[in-house]
Amino acid sequence: MDDLIRTFVFKIKCVDQLEQIKQPIVEDLKRFNQIFDETLHHSNPLLDVVFQHIRNRKGKLMRPTLLFLIAREFGVPVEATYLSAVMLELLHTASLVHDDIVDESDERRGQASVNAIYGNKEAVLVGDYLLSSSLEKASQTKNLRIVDHISSLGKQLSSGEILQLSNSKKNELSEEAYYDVIRLKTAVLFASTAEVAAISVGASEYDVKRMYDFGDNLGICFQIRDDIFDYYDNPKIGKPTGNDMLEGKLTLPALYALRTAQDEGMFFLASKIKQGSADKQEISTLIEFTKSQGGIEYAEKCMRNFSQRALNLISDFKHEEIRSSLVSYVNFVTQRNK
Repeated sequence: MDDLIRTFVFKIKCVDQLEQIKQPIVEDLKRFNQIFDETLHHSNPLLDVVFQHIRNRKGKLMRPTLLFLIAREFGVPVEATYLSAVMLELLHTASLVHDDIVDESDERRGQASVNAIYGNKEAVLVGDYLLSSSLEKASQTKNLRIVDHISSLGKQLSSGEILQLSNSKKNELSEEAYYDVIRLKTAVLFASTAEVAAISVGASEYDVKRMYDFGDNLGICFQIRDDIFDYYDNPKIGKPTGNDMLEGKLTLPALYALRTAQDEGMFFLASKIKQGSADKQEISTLIEFTKSQGGIEYAEKCMRNFSQRALNLISDFKHEEIRSSLVSYVNFVTQRNK
């Protein structure tokens, strides 16, 4: 019962924190939701049912929130700003639908994945439709730079998935390779969101580049936090403990533990995991080894370093309310529990 009470209290705190973060952009998010929901309607009954499922699991709106906060610092959101937010969220949603098919995942953040409910064929087509809709919204901004940006972003996200697959087939255990993957898979979406926000309201080239760097550091924090989740049994997260390892992925905590301990037996286990031949007991063994060697603490330290870099890039923001919300946003990313 105590655990249930603590979980409930934590959820309330998270909701309150998110609502405070969004306070300066409440009206912007209303406009975003209107366009996004209008986009996810279709006359085809099957497609409309799938879209209803996607709308219902819209989540915390992390990327639209980031986009509008940054846009408000450098100007006033225009139609291209709202279309860009929808464009990026559609692309992100498409990538998640396709990722779940590749990973054979039945859940996404504790909710059933599209492929689990409707099948792989339908999920592939839905993902393609979302991607096409994203490109359509980009063209409607009438901003060639934003169109170029979304085209490049789609390619980078795909490159990240391909790089991750190729790395899983190698015996290399490298932090550099790990960061290469998470920059392409996750951080680039945050970086692009921050950059497009600045572009859409006519920010200077200096500020556009600075916001890309801010989003890059923030996105790395987001993924490291996600990877730490894999070492704990928490049904609220939406994936079982060791799920990454079941898929042949070794993330920052394990990479650190293996590098520092230089244990031949653990290297052998790591090789089996990357080959996809390790059983659940062997995965549990490597998870416990990682914890005992300080892998979680090391990953948290790295995450704090990246978060500080992000905070340094917004320390001179002129609008106090925006700066405060973004500081809270960074803290939320690094402290969240799902």
